[in-house]
Amino acid sequence: MVEFQRSGNDGPVAARSEPAVVAVLEGGPATLPVELRRQRVRPGADRVKIEHWGGHEHFDRRPEQSADAAFLFFDWVTRTRIAE
Repeated sequence: MVEFQRSGNDGPVAARSEPAVVAVLEGGPATLPVELRRQRVRPGADRVKIEHWGGHEHFDRRPEQSADAAFLFFDWVTRTRIAE
């Protein structure tokens, strides 16, 4: 899983530095900003987790996509709350 966090006005920042492709995130809450719906992820990523409004939005990779593709598509699957 690849996690991202908000970083001021600079947008999301990957938790790790690895070779990356563009992940297109589809579905989930309408309040998730457009600029967060494209992320850089490692080619083998199967899940992306985005921090949003006191929780995390989870997106799973669509099956049967080549890791060599320029874009990988991920569909929203669930939301979890951040533990305090």
